Amino acid sequence: MSNCDVIVRPLAASDETSWRSLWTAYLAFYETTVPEEVYASTFARLLGEDSQDFSGLVAELDGKIVGITHYVFHRHCWKIENVCYLQDLYALPEARGKGVGRALIEAVYAAADDAGAPGVYWMTQEFNDTARQLYDRVGKLTPFIKYTRP
Repeated sequence: MSNCDVIVRPLAASDETSWRSLWTAYLAFYETTVPEEVYASTFARLLGEDSQDFSGLVAELDGKIVGITHYVFHRHCWKIENVCYLQDLYALPEARGKGVGRALIEAVYAAADDAGAPGVYWMTQEFNDTARQLYDRVGKLTPFIKYTRP
């Protein structure tokens, strides 16, 4: 799948170094870190065959991986079909504005359609203005507020 010169493809085992670098930058943007065991577990799960595990996509420009996304299908009490949660989406700063984020989101939309799960949703932090400019064009803002266990 491509958008202009962006090529989106499934994450491969050979992408681990690039994926790790991009996911580290994504986590840093949200001012968080994870232990090494989480990196290893997440990457293994992204490549796994368990339907409960996340899937991963990468975006390439000129043969270089410049973006990643992770998504998972799950059941929903209000629907018969599964829904798709897009958890992580990141593009290198120098690749932004070149269609990388849009191409990754559209690839998740296509994967959801192929899986019979047309509902796709994601969250971002309120201050993520740059990403929200894209999200306002490719998605619909909902009024939901997220709570977590203290």
